Amino acid sequence: MFTSIAGRSVIVTGGTKGIGKGIARVMAKAGANVLVTGRNRDDAEATVGELDALGTGRVEYFLGDVADAAACQAMAAAAIESFGGIDILCANAGIFPDAKLATMSEEDMDRVFDTNIKGTLLTVQACIPALAASGHGRVVLTSSITGPITGFPGWSHYGASKAAQLGFMRTAAIELAPLGITVNAVLPGNVATEGLADLWEGYRRSMEMSIPMRRLGDVEDIGNAALFFACDEAAYVTGQALAIDGGQVLPESLAALEAM
Repeated sequence: MFTSIAGRSVIVTGGTKGIGKGIARVMAKAGANVLVTGRNRDDAEATVGELDALGTGRVEYFLGDVADAAACQAMAAAAIESFGGIDILCANAGIFPDAKLATMSEEDMDRVFDTNIKGTLLTVQACIPALAASGHGRVVLTSSITGPITGFPGWSHYGASKAAQLGFMRTAAIELAPLGITVNAVLPGNVATEGLADLWEGYRRSMEMSIPMRRLGDVEDIGNAALFFACDEAAYVTGQALAIDGGQVLPESLAALEAM
C-alpha cells in the first residue's frame, strides 16, 4: 500500500481538459489539494465543479499562459497562498497543431516550442523554491511516445518538443536532486480524450488495432502513472521516462499484430 498524498499540494498545468484533467482527477481522488491551470475560464470552472467533490482536498484554478514567466510565478504564488506550498508539479500543458514540415511556418514552430518546451522550463523554474521547501518535491512531465520513440507526419515540431522535454528532464533531475526534488516523465500513447469525439469511428478503430491491448488509453491511466511518481515510495526514482501506451511501440511491424 503506497503512502497517501492526501493533503499535499498539486499543480497540474493544462489541467482543464484531456490528459491534464485526468491527472488532476486522480490527484483529487487521492485527497490532494489541486490547482489546475488553463487559459479558458469556462473550462476551468467546469473542471473545478466536476473534481472538487471527488476527494477530501480542494480543487481550484488559475488562468495563465505557461509560456509567460510572470504567469508561472503568479501560478506558483497562487498555489502557495491557497494550499500552503507546492509538493507536486505536473507540468502537463502542451499543444499539438498539425503542420507538415514542407509548409510549416516559423509561427507554427514558435507556438509549439513556446508552450511545450519554454512553458515546461518556466513552470518548473517557478516552483523550485516551494518544491524544495516541501521536503518531498516531485515534478512529473507529460511528454509523449511521439518524438522520443515514434514519429507521425505533421508533428515534427511537436515530436521535437516532446523529445526536448526528456533532455531537459535528465539535467533537471541532476540539478534538483540535492534539493530533494525528483523529476520524471510520463509518455502517453494514443489516449481517449475529448478531441476523439469528432473523429471518424473507423479512424479510432484503426488506432485501436495498432495497439496490442486493442484499446486506447484512458486519461486516468496516465494519471495513475503520475501518481506513482508523486508518491513517497518513488522517492529514489528520478530522471526516468515511463511509456503508458498499451504496448503500442512494441510491434516491429503490422505483421506482428496480425500474427496475434
